[in-house]
Amino acid sequence: MSAHDFRALYERLRRESARSTVDGRRGALCHVTPERVVAAVAEVRLGRTVSLAAPIETVRGPDNPEPAVHRMTGPAPDDLGADGLHFATDRFAMNVHGDADSHLDALCHVVLDGELYGGVAASSMSAQGARALSVELVADGIVGRGVLLDIPRLRGVPWLEPGDHVTSDDLTAAEAAQGVRVGPGDLLFVRVGHRLRRTELGPWNAATARAGLHATALEFLAERQVAVLGGDGNNDTAPSAVEDVAFPVHVLAMQAMGIQLMDYLQFEDLAPLCAQAGRWSFLCVVAPLRLPGGTGSPVNPIAVL
Repeated sequence: MSAHDFRALYERLRRESARSTVDGRRGALCHVTPERVVAAVAEVRLGRTVSLAAPIETVRGPDNPEPAVHRMTGPAPDDLGADGLHFATDRFAMNVHGDADSHLDALCHVVLDGELYGGVAASSMSAQGARALSVELVADGIVGRGVLLDIPRLRGVPWLEPGDHVTSDDLTAAEAAQGVRVGPGDLLFVRVGHRLRRTELGPWNAATARAGLHATALEFLAERQVAVLGGDGNNDTAPSAVEDVAFPVHVLAMQAMGIQLMDYLQFEDLAPLCAQAGRWSFLCVVAPLRLPGGTGSPVNPIAVL
């Protein structure tokens, strides 16, 4: 896609988003109405809960040059066998926007031409954090109807190879094959098989090679008024198919449309359960950390079937 065509798509989706969102501050989350949350509860049939997060990585790798750090800070070695009361304590640090760990991107994460989503000036951010559109926007969590579209299942392969794209036609075909339809306010999860490939073949430099959505697939999200997009990769394909734009899906979804993104989730527990039940929709609960001014958060979305 040329830079000119991408900019035209960007402007069109931005205008459509401005017309369809009633609260510019919350972006596409305005589509998750109380009535739709109540309706999502009716998706529960089995009473099964499934995590959509991968275990946090603490080992350096080609896709994780700055791994999370987890250290036990107590009890002291001499206290381990001692009488009396002692406490186990620990400390945790994480590069939130890496290529290995499951995380949510706040709407302040993407800056284009000096602006965040909704025309908010990028100068609203500083070393002390973001004054607008931070992860605090979802401090009360995100609860709604989740839908998983399994693209490798549609194509009859275990995973998509790095560099491959998911198109709007793929999403529509997956709906038909799975007997489900994405609707307003849904939390859409798109499986490309990134996690399974990583498990089977080992990690690789996902910053330069990964499967994801094509930029034009965002028209599907706009048409269906999707509130949240989550993927088992970065959601963006690498190398990018858009001239001079490395992360077109992030730009379109977050900066133009106000859609919250979740990257590097894992669906290898959820997909078999959905296939067995013959149901690809479920109640989903997302609870990021309350980090004032944060541009994102580690996240553990829970699907309830």
